Parts: sequence; C-alpha cells; structure tokens
Amino acid sequence: VQLQASGGGLVQAGGSLRLSCAASGRTFSGYIVGWFRQVPGKEREFVAAISGSGSSTAYTDSAKGRFTISRNNAKNTVYLQMNSLKPEDTAVYYCATSSGRYYYPERTQDKYAYWGQGTLVTVSS
Repeated sequence: VQLQASGGGLVQAGGSLRLSCAASGRTFSGYIVGWFRQVPGKEREFVAAISGSGSSTAYTDSAKGRFTISRNNAKNTVYLQMNSLKPEDTAVYYCATSSGRYYYPERTQDKYAYWGQGTLVTVSS
C-alpha cells in the first residue's frame, strides 16, 4: 500500500488548506485513515481520523471546529480541510491507514500500518 499526501504549502494565519491522501495498491474503503503531524524535535501527534465507512470521525481538541476530515472511497482519497489556520499548526502532516479493519476512527499510531511521506504545512503570523 502506498499513500501519497499532498496539498501542503505556505499560508497566512487565518487561511485555509486542503490536504489530500491518495492510496494505491489497495482500496481505502473499509479501513480507517488518520492524519498526524510532527514538528521537528517533537513527537508525531494525532490530528484527525475517519472510520472505514466515513460515518464516524475523531479530532484532537485543537483541530475541533477548524479541521474536517472526509473521504471519497470511489477516488480512494481522504481529505483534511483545514480552516482558520494558526502558526502552531505548522508541521509536517502525515496520512496513514490501517492493515486491519477497525470500527472506530483510532487515535493511536500503533493502529496504523501504512504511512505516507508527509506534506509540509507552514502557517505564517
């Protein structure tokens, strides 16, 4: 399974970006997909996740109300719409998917077996 994350870039505080995660080698359908982020020198942290069906989502507290995760199983793609961006959102964002089927969108990294290469989001103040 290969994941390709894209959509990162430089944006001013208050702006928006939409990240995409495209899968090849296997369907996304039925598998959870998560977005995580990492700042140099810090551990990678959970941002958002979506269930295999798309009916359930989970967010870290700092993302609630600003970020929206969604999926288009027909296109084998998951999106992260990020609005009202803040400088503290600056990080490399990674998408990941599980090897097994989970009912709920999982927050812990050990549930995710396949990872994309990351896309850099920089929010200027």
